[in-house]
Amino acid sequence: MLSTWPSVWPLLEPHLAKVEKPARYIGCEDGAAAKAPDPSLVSWLFLYPDAYEIGLPNQGLQILYEIVNERPDARADRGYAPWVDLEAIMRAEGIPLFSVEHHEPAAAFDVLAFNLSAELTYTNLVNLIDLARIPLRSADRTTGQPLVMIGGHCTFNPEPVADFVDAVVLGDGEEVVGEITALLAEHRRGDRAELLLALSQIAGVYVPSLYEPVYADGLLVETRPLHPSVPAQVEKRTLADLGEWPYPKHQLVPLTEVVHDRLNVEVFRGCTRGCRFCQAGMITRPVRERPAEQVRTMVRAGLERTGYDEVSLTSLSTADFSGIESTVRGITDDAEQTGCGPVSVTLPSLRVDAFGVDIAAQLQRARRGGLTFAPEAGTWRMRRVINKLIREEDLYAAVDAAFSQGWQRVKLYFLVGLPSETDEDTLGIAELAKNCVQLGKKHTNRASVTVSVGGFVPKPFTPFQWFGQNTVEELQRKINLLRDATRKMGGVQLKWHDPRATLAEGLVSRGDRRLGPVIEDVWRAGGTFQEWSEYFQLDRWLTALETHGLSAESYAYRHRREDEALPWDHLSAGLHKDFLWQDWQDALAEVGLEDCRWTPCYDCGACTGYGIEHVVASATPPAGGSQGTGQPLEPARTDVAASRLDLVPPVPVVLGRREIVVTDQSSNGRIAP
Repeated sequence: MLSTWPSVWPLLEPHLAKVEKPARYIGCEDGAAAKAPDPSLVSWLFLYPDAYEIGLPNQGLQILYEIVNERPDARADRGYAPWVDLEAIMRAEGIPLFSVEHHEPAAAFDVLAFNLSAELTYTNLVNLIDLARIPLRSADRTTGQPLVMIGGHCTFNPEPVADFVDAVVLGDGEEVVGEITALLAEHRRGDRAELLLALSQIAGVYVPSLYEPVYADGLLVETRPLHPSVPAQVEKRTLADLGEWPYPKHQLVPLTEVVHDRLNVEVFRGCTRGCRFCQAGMITRPVRERPAEQVRTMVRAGLERTGYDEVSLTSLSTADFSGIESTVRGITDDAEQTGCGPVSVTLPSLRVDAFGVDIAAQLQRARRGGLTFAPEAGTWRMRRVINKLIREEDLYAAVDAAFSQGWQRVKLYFLVGLPSETDEDTLGIAELAKNCVQLGKKHTNRASVTVSVGGFVPKPFTPFQWFGQNTVEELQRKINLLRDATRKMGGVQLKWHDPRATLAEGLVSRGDRRLGPVIEDVWRAGGTFQEWSEYFQLDRWLTALETHGLSAESYAYRHRREDEALPWDHLSAGLHKDFLWQDWQDALAEVGLEDCRWTPCYDCGACTGYGIEHVVASATPPAGGSQGTGQPLEPARTDVAASRLDLVPPVPVVLGRREIVVTDQSSNGRIAP
């Protein structure tokens, strides 16, 4: 925007004493680097569509916030979803959405940039656009009004929210945010349509209004460009060298309690483990490690500046970081030498086949919290299906190492509703938990295991994107099986995600543009903060679907065909579609696929598509075997390149009681390979 807008602080401040946690709205965090409002600068408002305590720790927003504020031609503020108490006051008193730094109205900024990390925040996205007092839909906005942009993992299928946004950024944002800023500096006074067309010429930027979905017989046929200059397929952006971007340099330190309230340092991006359910692992390929010495430098500087006594080394599988033991040792040594110690080092997303006594011993030097491992499935058969190639002995060795080094509680994360899952697979979760507690009892009588269970939602750009998810009733039945099995197990606590919320997430995760009115209806019916159990109501979603002639069966429960157009086919995460299809066939055949760091290239497309050379690691795989199993994968997979030339039809996927094919509970959900 080209004029200075008045601060909303005089309107807001008198009401802060009336709301829960007023510190959510005042800014003033240590590390904040926002520049004063200046109409000559391109202005960004980075928004997280959830409560402050969820959004502030988001590393993506913090990184882009710093990068933009370092530019001489731009500035950035931040904003978050006001909690329901403040929103009611804002609507009653006419207070618009604002930034937390300068309390400027959102409409004063050139760009409202949202990070979408979870599908159930889509109604909050719509709510914040409305609170910003700009039209909900891109087609209704005019020159001079802010651009609404989105990024984050959910934007690899942005079609359900396509009508609400002006532009979508796919992949890594560090470089492209500068390119967009430079373009806006040139075109701020230009026609909005011309600006959107210019944005579409930037690699990694998708402008939904320049594409049109085509439907026939109730199914999507294609999504085609409406202008000859826009690409038929938009490619994601990928940073080749993470070491060139040591951000955030000044992590924000909040004045109130937030989740993940610790120093966070990203050690690598991407994952090649190939877990077939994991969208993050697929869309962030290839692996790019931050230099170990840079990690130590960022941790040391961060601890000294923030005063934190806990650091989290973040990635999708931190124990896979090269030299993780020496890195953790160096961090604890540095903390002790600089007077910052003792420091607790947290390794999220631990792979059980990469965690042993050596790593446990290094972590033991600091304060011990809980440890979380993610076996994901209860049996070896099921873990071959999902390509989480860890055996029971891997899990037991990791858990034993943890308890032997003084930990008293371990959390295990699992999914239910996976393709081909049987009741035997489900009950295997309880068996693993029981055995882990028994291992812990050898070291401490206070040993406990928390089992956290989520319902599986198939995601775009994964081998399971063709799978129809379990019904609410089927997921609840499986949870009930686990409740009965663990009820009398001492030391085992079971927690689970609401299957009704799993359905709502599934509806939009693979939806098309026809779900835009559904999301709007849910919002208009009061459906904000759908990630929060106290505000989620599935009936709102089902009613909205029915109103628009749509169904849960069509969007969530049915299986996709190989030749079916997918709503995200005009976007690219760098993965060949035939690679994903072949991996889906391998899943049905219970064939595991080794981490490509230890094998020749599988030609998934992630490296070659972005000019990054695939390198087979010369070191021995973790634990000395195929993904740490110590055993050959079974059955053996045929040559990947050759196998794609003659793809076989998919094996029908069975969903237990939903399907007439299976009536016997003992064979629930099983696919015969």
